[in-house]
Amino acid sequence: MSKHLHPRNRNRATYDLHALVECVPELASYICERPGGGQTIKFEDPRGVKRLNQALIHHHYGITQWDFPDDNLCPAIPGRADALHVMADLIAEHNRGYIPTGPKMVGLDIGTGASLVYPLIGSVEYGWSFIGTDIAPDSIHAALRILEANPVQAQTITCRLQPNSNSIFNGMLQPGEFIDFTLCNPPFHASEDAASDAARRKIRHLKKRKPQGDMALNFAGLQNELIYPGGELAFIILMIKESIVWCRQVFWFSTLVAKASHLPRIREALQRAGATKIEELPLTTGNKSSRIIAWTFLEIKAQKAWQQARWHKTMK
Repeated sequence: MSKHLHPRNRNRATYDLHALVECVPELASYICERPGGGQTIKFEDPRGVKRLNQALIHHHYGITQWDFPDDNLCPAIPGRADALHVMADLIAEHNRGYIPTGPKMVGLDIGTGASLVYPLIGSVEYGWSFIGTDIAPDSIHAALRILEANPVQAQTITCRLQPNSNSIFNGMLQPGEFIDFTLCNPPFHASEDAASDAARRKIRHLKKRKPQGDMALNFAGLQNELIYPGGELAFIILMIKESIVWCRQVFWFSTLVAKASHLPRIREALQRAGATKIEELPLTTGNKSSRIIAWTFLEIKAQKAWQQARWHKTMK
């Protein structure tokens, strides 16, 4: 796949299309000849992208039943796995170089969507527990169906519906509940027009013909998954404001930041909020570069106490 992926990412090698088709036979319909020789996937077709990622999560992580409505966002498995590994490394830096494993480690996936992808991969790779939250009842219902079909993962993953679309952490975390890290892929776009423009650029980048009718993003996605008033920056600023309230119950808050131009304002907001440490973690998948911004409010003494209380079971 990419030499830029994390060393522990199982998706680093070139796609083994034969093995992937064995996992998901429907993928065969979306394989085409690559200009110059070889085979590839019809990445301009959202159905082909979904079948590919279903095959990847089956082949590499043993998740054999992973389905959700075609209209929902289909996450790219290699990139989501990379984010988890990068977060694991960040946690290890504050745990004598060891990655805490096992169900006592709890991650909070904000906007888990219908696919529940972070919790599924994180549970397989590190045995972590997860809470997945979302504002869309249909997405939560789809995620619960995935858990019903994957009883092993269902033992350590729970889903919570956020009834207030203007809240992120509030209403989701309980008193006395401790979260080791959060993850989030925030809505990128501020409007439907912005989302459509991004789709057109993506189609041009793929050098494919513009589809007829509605502009289709090749990764699909419902409005609440792609669009938030004010876009990515406004969503993250709200996240920072709410994180202050829960600063003693969460070690690492984190979110993906798609646009590098947003980083100065995000850092400024974190400094005003009183974050004791801010980390920028690069992510590179193929030709796409992004980053995770992570922050904590815990002082050194509180960090050490957290580590001793929760991170005893570890792996190199």
